[in-house]
Amino acid sequence: MADGHRQLTMAGSLVHRVAARDRALFDRLCLDANARHLVRIAWSIATQVGGAAVTMLASVIPLFAEGSLRVGARRATILLVVSHMLVQLVKRTVDRPRPVFPDGRTVRAPDRFSFPSGHAAAALSVAIGYASVHPGLAVPLLLVAWTAGVSRVVLGVHFPADVVAGQALAVLTAVAVAPIL
Repeated sequence: MADGHRQLTMAGSLVHRVAARDRALFDRLCLDANARHLVRIAWSIATQVGGAAVTMLASVIPLFAEGSLRVGARRATILLVVSHMLVQLVKRTVDRPRPVFPDGRTVRAPDRFSFPSGHAAAALSVAIGYASVHPGLAVPLLLVAWTAGVSRVVLGVHFPADVVAGQALAVLTAVAVAPIL
């Protein structure tokens, strides 16, 4: 019994330390209330890359094209749908609340769930789908997806661990469905 209690105490301590570091990194990256308007606009544009409208349009419209663009769109769409279902399942299971600011500043969030970041998962899913067909575009696509993820922390709607988890779900989805693609 003592071993079990010690292991639970160690696990609780580890979770506490990780959460504290997650919050500290969030505090460093998040724009403060006095951030310049243009900076906030730039990050708001970057965050839209992972939003539902942009990711769905980027993956569905090219389905009507021909050749490798269509193949990339098909892969992006499949990864987007599967990763979105996983994100929603995890969000409702974990139920981690979004960051709250004492001064009330925030960006409108699509829901109350913070973990994992759906924007980060969506942007990376679409990027991986196209990069798998167009490897020469992999670096810029992944940078855009990474920026969309970081924007969620900068804008104060997700903690860094939420973004990492969302991106990890996108990668795991890509690995899991690779054999059928």
